[in-house]
Formats: sequence, structure tokens, C-alpha cells
Amino acid sequence: MESESIVYGNIRDWPSDSPAESRLRRLLNRQVLDALPSGDAWPFLGREMFSCCQQPGSGLYQTQVIHFGASYQTIEYEWKLWVAEFEALLKRLYWASAVVHLETELNGTHTFRWEAESESGLHSPQDGALRVRCAWEREGGLRG
Repeated sequence: MESESIVYGNIRDWPSDSPAESRLRRLLNRQVLDALPSGDAWPFLGREMFSCCQQPGSGLYQTQVIHFGASYQTIEYEWKLWVAEFEALLKRLYWASAVVHLETELNGTHTFRWEAESESGLHSPQDGALRVRCAWEREGGLRG
């Protein structure tokens, strides 16, 4: 059996003083996620791996949290490609921060963090460059 890698995390928006602006950002984020590939095609990022609460009172207080997770066959060997697709997705979303956890059987756990660099602390689609901080956590393998 091949080694399995688990990828999970979340993308957080920033609360707005304007309920209409918050609704619009949530709607646009949902449209971007719904446009991801679906089905049997093997994309690094697929529509089914993402979920978020849309309506206040049902898991959404002020901040939209998009959560995601998937299992892959040794994705660490193609990690640069996965990150490139994830960053391309981030560029199309409204968000303030994102975190990705990569758990590998052989190399432990890695944590990657992105933070919006704008003065407002919020990334809007097509804003400037992304900044990533990587924290290495060695907790042993999944089967360790």
C-alpha cells in the first residue's frame, strides 16, 4: 500500500461593518469554490474538499470560515504544485488568513500559513503578492 498524506485547514475572511459587504464576499467566495473541478478528474483541489457556512446562525457568526480536507497518495512529492494551485485559489477569494496542515506518514506534520498583506488585513481578488510562513512540526508519522 502506498503512503497516504492528509491535507486540511481553513481560510478565514475578516468581519465587515457592512452586512451587505459581508454577504457579497461570502457569495463571491462560494462562486469561486463552486467553479472548482468536480468528479473523477484528479485535481489537486476539488470542489468536494471545501465547505463553509453561508447563513448567520448556522455556524457563521461574523467571520466566514472555509474549511477543507482531503487525502492523497504521497502529495508531498508534488507539494509545490499543490501550493501553487492553492495560492491561485487564494488570489480569487476574499480572505484575511489561511492555514494548511500537511500530515505525512514518513515526514510528520507541516503547517503553512498565509496572511493578507494589505493595510486593511484583507485580501481581495487580484490583490498583490501572498506571504507564506512555514512552521515545521515533527510529530512522527501517521502510523508511528
